[in-house]
Amino acid sequence: MNIKLAPSILAADFANLGAQVIEAERAGADRIHVDVMDGHFVPNISIGPVLVESLRKVTKLPLECHLMIENADDYLEAFAAAGADGISVHQEGNFNLHRTLHHIRKLGKRVGVVINPATPPGVLDEVMPDVDVVLVMTVNPGFGGQKFIQSTLDKIRRVRAMIDKIRPGGELEVDGGIDATTAPLAVNAGANVLVAGSAIFRAPEGIAAAMNRLASSGK
Repeated sequence: MNIKLAPSILAADFANLGAQVIEAERAGADRIHVDVMDGHFVPNISIGPVLVESLRKVTKLPLECHLMIENADDYLEAFAAAGADGISVHQEGNFNLHRTLHHIRKLGKRVGVVINPATPPGVLDEVMPDVDVVLVMTVNPGFGGQKFIQSTLDKIRRVRAMIDKIRPGGELEVDGGIDATTAPLAVNAGANVLVAGSAIFRAPEGIAAAMNRLASSGK
């Protein structure tokens, strides 16, 4: 399985964000994961379309916007216009997930759907044909640096089976507590895209070395 790395800028040094994203790109990142939080859907506030627009100027990598916000429909066009290549929305709290996903598709962006640790995979049955990537949260969303929830491994296996049956070729992404120890667990369960923040941007050995270690651990 071809394992892809998606460094999450939530853990980056925002004073040096452009330089760190460039370093991650040179080290072999496949995409940049942009965590968008509004302080309502999750208990934290992060960034918006303006920062995405700035990132678009410094990297050619796909920008994957993970919207952890209320009323995501109101912001899809803004993130698309800012330069997002993919937009992922949460199943939880979405008023009409099918319509939201089709709106993202109409905007010409990669379509992603996200489920939290307590959300059963079965909620994806009816929308699986419409998505390019399923993101399984392996921590409760809102903050970086949390511990990987081991019980999500069974969910990853079930989602992989669903993807293989309904949407062959679709990606299974994991986000939360991913490091050199947990990455192989997630990969063995069926994940092929690893989102990592602290394990990359806050690693003592530096971004490039941390990414190499993470990539090797996921094989």
